[in-house]
Amino acid sequence: IDEASHVAVVEIHRPPNNFFSLEMLGSIADAFDHVDRHPQARAMVLAAEGKNFCAGAEFQPANPRTTSAGAPSGRHIYDEAFRLYSAKTPSVAAINGAAVGGGLGLACMPDFRVGGPGSRFTASFAKLGFHQGFGLSVSLPNIVGNQHALDLLYTGRRIDGKRAFEIGLIDRYVESDDQIRDAAIELAAEIASSAPLALDSIRQT
Repeated sequence: IDEASHVAVVEIHRPPNNFFSLEMLGSIADAFDHVDRHPQARAMVLAAEGKNFCAGAEFQPANPRTTSAGAPSGRHIYDEAFRLYSAKTPSVAAINGAAVGGGLGLACMPDFRVGGPGSRFTASFAKLGFHQGFGLSVSLPNIVGNQHALDLLYTGRRIDGKRAFEIGLIDRYVESDDQIRDAAIELAAEIASSAPLALDSIRQT
Protein backbone atom coordinates (compact mmCIF):
# COMPACT_ATOMS: atom_id res chain seq x y z
CA ILE A 1 0.00 0.00 0.00
CA ASP A 2 1.40 3.37 -1.04
CA GLU A 3 0.40 5.64 1.82
CA ALA A 4 1.04 8.77 -0.24
CA SER A 5 -1.46 7.84 -2.96
CA HIS A 6 -3.64 5.59 -0.71
CA VAL A 7 -3.51 2.90 -3.42
CA ALA A 8 -2.95 -0.79 -2.71
CA VAL A 9 -1.77 -3.28 -5.33
CA VAL A 10 -2.95 -6.89 -5.13
CA GLU A 11 -1.00 -9.09 -7.52
CA ILE A 12 -1.73 -12.62 -8.75
CA HIS A 13 1.43 -14.76 -8.67
CA ARG A 14 0.77 -17.92 -10.69
CA PRO A 15 2.66 -17.11 -13.91
CA PRO A 16 2.70 -17.41 -16.80
CA ASN A 17 -1.06 -17.95 -17.22
CA ASN A 18 -2.39 -17.39 -13.69
CA PHE A 19 -5.04 -20.11 -13.89
CA PHE A 20 -7.30 -19.67 -10.89
CA SER A 21 -8.03 -22.25 -8.24
CA LEU A 22 -10.01 -22.24 -5.03
CA GLU A 23 -6.84 -21.41 -3.12
CA MET A 24 -5.89 -18.54 -5.42
CA LEU A 25 -9.30 -16.92 -5.21
CA GLY A 26 -9.21 -17.34 -1.44
CA SER A 27 -5.82 -15.65 -1.32
CA ILE A 28 -7.08 -12.72 -3.41
CA ALA A 29 -10.14 -12.41 -1.18
CA ASP A 30 -7.89 -12.44 1.91
CA ALA A 31 -5.80 -9.67 0.34
CA PHE A 32 -8.94 -7.65 -0.42
CA ASP A 33 -10.06 -8.08 3.20
CA HIS A 34 -6.66 -6.80 4.34
CA VAL A 35 -6.97 -3.77 2.08
CA ASP A 36 -10.51 -3.10 3.34
CA ARG A 37 -9.20 -3.02 6.91
CA HIS A 38 -6.14 -0.87 6.17
CA PRO A 39 -6.74 2.70 7.36
CA GLN A 40 -4.67 4.23 4.54
CA ALA A 41 -6.19 2.31 1.61
CA ARG A 42 -8.82 4.10 -0.45
CA ALA A 43 -8.50 2.28 -3.78
CA MET A 44 -6.73 -0.81 -5.09
CA VAL A 45 -5.36 -2.31 -8.28
CA LEU A 46 -5.71 -5.99 -9.16
CA ALA A 47 -2.74 -6.98 -11.34
CA ALA A 48 -1.07 -10.21 -12.42
CA GLU A 49 2.49 -11.42 -12.88
CA GLY A 50 3.23 -13.19 -16.15
CA LYS A 51 2.02 -13.01 -19.71
CA ASN A 52 -1.72 -13.37 -18.97
CA PHE A 53 -4.03 -11.74 -16.44
CA CYS A 54 -5.95 -14.99 -15.90
CA ALA A 55 -6.35 -17.67 -18.55
CA GLY A 56 -9.29 -19.31 -16.78
CA ALA A 57 -9.90 -22.03 -14.25
CA GLU A 58 -7.48 -24.75 -13.26
CA PHE A 59 -9.40 -27.86 -14.27
CA GLN A 60 -7.42 -30.45 -12.34
CA PRO A 61 -9.83 -30.62 -9.38
CA ALA A 62 -12.92 -32.61 -10.30
CA ASN A 63 -14.90 -31.00 -7.48
CA PRO A 64 -15.06 -27.21 -6.98
CA ARG A 65 -15.09 -27.88 -3.23
CA THR A 66 -11.64 -29.46 -3.33
CA THR A 67 -8.22 -27.90 -3.27
CA SER A 68 -5.79 -28.36 -6.15
CA ALA A 69 -4.26 -31.18 -4.10
CA GLY A 70 -7.61 -32.96 -4.15
CA ALA A 71 -8.43 -32.67 -0.45
CA PRO A 72 -11.98 -31.57 0.48
CA SER A 73 -11.95 -27.96 1.64
CA GLY A 74 -15.57 -27.30 2.65
CA ARG A 75 -15.45 -24.13 0.55
CA HIS A 76 -16.76 -23.55 -2.97
CA ILE A 77 -15.13 -21.35 -5.58
CA TYR A 78 -18.19 -19.13 -5.50
CA ASP A 79 -17.83 -18.62 -1.75
CA GLU A 80 -14.56 -16.90 -2.56
CA ALA A 81 -16.04 -15.08 -5.57
CA PHE A 82 -18.75 -13.68 -3.30
CA ARG A 83 -16.05 -12.40 -0.94
CA LEU A 84 -14.36 -10.65 -3.87
CA TYR A 85 -17.57 -8.95 -4.96
CA SER A 86 -18.21 -7.91 -1.35
CA ALA A 87 -14.98 -5.89 -1.11
CA LYS A 88 -15.54 -2.35 0.19
CA THR A 89 -12.58 -0.71 -1.53
CA PRO A 90 -12.97 0.62 -5.11
CA SER A 91 -10.82 -1.38 -7.51
CA VAL A 92 -9.16 -1.22 -10.92
CA ALA A 93 -7.95 -4.25 -12.90
CA ALA A 94 -4.72 -4.03 -14.90
CA ILE A 95 -5.38 -6.47 -17.76
CA ASN A 96 -2.15 -7.73 -19.27
CA GLY A 97 -2.56 -10.50 -21.80
CA ALA A 98 -5.60 -12.77 -21.74
CA ALA A 99 -8.66 -12.86 -19.53
CA VAL A 100 -10.44 -16.08 -20.51
CA GLY A 101 -13.59 -17.76 -19.19
CA GLY A 102 -13.57 -17.47 -15.42
CA GLY A 103 -10.59 -15.16 -15.86
CA LEU A 104 -12.92 -12.81 -17.71
CA GLY A 105 -15.25 -13.06 -14.73
CA LEU A 106 -12.38 -12.12 -12.45
CA ALA A 107 -11.52 -9.18 -14.74
CA CYS A 108 -15.12 -7.96 -14.61
CA MET A 109 -15.24 -7.99 -10.81
CA PRO A 110 -13.31 -4.69 -10.24
CA ASP A 111 -15.01 -1.35 -10.92
CA PHE A 112 -12.72 -0.48 -13.84
CA ARG A 113 -10.35 -2.14 -16.29
CA VAL A 114 -7.21 -0.78 -17.95
CA GLY A 115 -5.74 -2.54 -20.98
CA GLY A 116 -3.62 -2.17 -24.10
CA PRO A 117 -2.91 -3.76 -27.49
CA GLY A 118 -2.00 -7.13 -25.95
CA SER A 119 -5.11 -7.39 -23.77
CA ARG A 120 -7.47 -10.15 -24.89
CA PHE A 121 -10.90 -11.17 -23.64
CA THR A 122 -12.81 -14.39 -24.28
CA ALA A 123 -16.05 -15.72 -22.81
CA SER A 124 -15.20 -19.28 -23.83
CA PHE A 125 -18.02 -21.06 -21.97
CA ALA A 126 -20.34 -21.86 -24.92
CA LYS A 127 -17.41 -23.26 -26.91
CA LEU A 128 -16.72 -25.63 -24.02
CA GLY A 129 -20.37 -26.63 -23.73
CA PHE A 130 -21.60 -24.99 -20.55
CA HIS A 131 -23.24 -21.88 -19.14
CA GLN A 132 -21.11 -18.90 -18.11
CA GLY A 133 -20.15 -18.49 -14.49
CA PHE A 134 -18.35 -16.18 -12.05
CA GLY A 135 -21.20 -13.66 -12.06
CA LEU A 136 -20.80 -12.82 -15.76
CA SER A 137 -24.57 -13.10 -16.33
CA VAL A 138 -24.85 -9.85 -14.39
CA SER A 139 -21.44 -8.19 -14.53
CA LEU A 140 -20.81 -8.41 -18.28
CA PRO A 141 -24.14 -6.84 -19.41
CA ASN A 142 -23.70 -4.15 -16.76
CA ILE A 143 -20.34 -3.24 -18.29
CA VAL A 144 -20.87 -3.59 -22.06
CA GLY A 145 -24.65 -3.71 -22.45
CA ASN A 146 -26.89 -6.67 -23.15
CA GLN A 147 -26.25 -7.02 -26.89
CA HIS A 148 -22.46 -6.95 -26.68
CA ALA A 149 -22.63 -9.37 -23.75
CA LEU A 150 -24.83 -11.81 -25.70
CA ASP A 151 -22.50 -11.59 -28.68
CA LEU A 152 -19.48 -12.46 -26.54
CA LEU A 153 -21.30 -15.21 -24.64
CA TYR A 154 -23.02 -16.86 -27.63
CA THR A 155 -20.02 -16.85 -29.94
CA GLY A 156 -17.12 -17.20 -27.52
CA ARG A 157 -15.24 -14.86 -29.83
CA ARG A 158 -11.94 -13.35 -28.69
CA ILE A 159 -11.60 -9.58 -28.77
CA ASP A 160 -8.46 -7.51 -28.41
CA GLY A 161 -7.87 -4.49 -26.22
CA LYS A 162 -8.88 -1.96 -28.84
CA ARG A 163 -12.24 -3.64 -29.48
CA ALA A 164 -12.75 -4.08 -25.74
CA PHE A 165 -12.25 -0.33 -25.32
CA GLU A 166 -14.76 0.38 -28.10
CA ILE A 167 -17.51 -1.61 -26.37
CA GLY A 168 -16.68 -0.41 -22.86
CA LEU A 169 -15.05 -3.54 -21.48
CA ILE A 170 -11.84 -1.53 -21.03
CA ASP A 171 -12.23 1.89 -19.43
CA ARG A 172 -8.75 3.22 -20.20
CA TYR A 173 -6.71 2.07 -23.18
CA VAL A 174 -2.95 2.65 -23.38
CA GLU A 175 -0.85 2.37 -26.51
CA SER A 176 1.82 0.15 -24.94
CA ASP A 177 1.28 -2.88 -22.73
CA ASP A 178 4.16 -1.69 -20.56
CA GLN A 179 1.96 1.24 -19.51
CA ILE A 180 -1.02 -0.83 -18.30
CA ARG A 181 -0.04 -1.19 -14.65
CA ASP A 182 1.03 2.44 -14.26
CA ALA A 183 -2.19 3.64 -15.89
CA ALA A 184 -4.24 1.44 -13.57
CA ILE A 185 -2.42 2.82 -10.54
CA GLU A 186 -2.95 6.36 -11.86
CA LEU A 187 -6.70 5.76 -12.18
CA ALA A 188 -6.82 4.20 -8.70
CA ALA A 189 -4.98 7.23 -7.29
CA GLU A 190 -7.49 9.54 -8.94
CA ILE A 191 -10.30 7.59 -7.27
CA ALA A 192 -8.45 7.61 -3.94
CA SER A 193 -8.26 11.40 -4.01
CA SER A 194 -12.02 11.57 -3.35
CA ALA A 195 -13.50 11.68 0.14
CA PRO A 196 -13.22 8.25 1.86
CA LEU A 197 -16.76 8.21 3.24
CA ALA A 198 -18.16 9.10 -0.16
CA LEU A 199 -16.15 6.32 -1.82
CA ASP A 200 -17.38 3.83 0.74
CA SER A 201 -21.05 4.74 0.32
CA ILE A 202 -20.86 4.80 -3.50
CA ARG A 203 -19.12 1.40 -3.56
CA GLN A 204 -21.74 -0.11 -1.24
CA THR A 205 -24.55 1.29 -3.42
